[in-house]
Amino acid sequence: MRFLLYFLMAGCLISLPATAAKAHILDLNKGDYISFEDMMTDLASVRIIFIGELHDSDAHHRAQLQVIHQLKEMGVDVAVGLEMFQASDQWALDLWSEGELAVDQFLPIYNQNWSMWPVYSSIFRYARDNEIPMIGLNLDREVTRMIASNGFASLPPSVAEGLPPIRCDISGEYQEYLRKALGGHGDNGQMFMHFCEAQVAWDTFMAWNLNNYLQANPGKVIVTLAGSGHSWRFGSPEQIERSSKLSHRILLPEMPGRMELGRASSKDGDYLLLGTEAGPMH
Repeated sequence: MRFLLYFLMAGCLISLPATAAKAHILDLNKGDYISFEDMMTDLASVRIIFIGELHDSDAHHRAQLQVIHQLKEMGVDVAVGLEMFQASDQWALDLWSEGELAVDQFLPIYNQNWSMWPVYSSIFRYARDNEIPMIGLNLDREVTRMIASNGFASLPPSVAEGLPPIRCDISGEYQEYLRKALGGHGDNGQMFMHFCEAQVAWDTFMAWNLNNYLQANPGKVIVTLAGSGHSWRFGSPEQIERSSKLSHRILLPEMPGRMELGRASSKDGDYLLLGTEAGPMH
């Protein structure tokens, strides 16, 4: 027996057959389900692809790898950008991607930057096996801690002059998101502004590095792996819009209670990846 699934998308009530809910990709701009192949054709036409994640979700990383693999199969000159790596450790990523570091040599540097190697290892191994560049996008952790504690203005001139200008000039939606991240205790006081500057510094620095890399490599398409809070439209993509306006798309995995049917819209991203726990997208 057929019945209708109703959900709210971009302010409009849309009705779709329940069978459509079995599809794995929702185009948030059109409010319609699409095939993996159609999405990939679109992704191959832009310079930056943001794919959000919950860091410990193996399913989210499988979806990311599927996109990277398909772009490679389509002949796209692809690179992988990483929130997980500090830009200052780019030398290690270069050696890894070129096959010059064994796993036991690479892991100590990886572990200084991040954790959870088992859920990320397939992406790193695929990049190395296929000579795909991996790009560290993040600020040094100590710089982020300094900003979060005392604000961007507290940075020593020698550090600040090596960064793009940072200011907590963000949308109301992003401010609300940051207040929720503070457990609902955020206000317009000093603590909130410092936290805001640290978050925006993270997003801006990643956008800055993406822009620099693509300017130096005009034929590349870069798949950017980052937490969903940095990947959604008000995070690093907004900083891309403000600085370079490089063409980009945003893929967000379904996260019950946070990013899901009936709540996600084109204000958040371009594609919602559904059912990643069940297996590959199709």
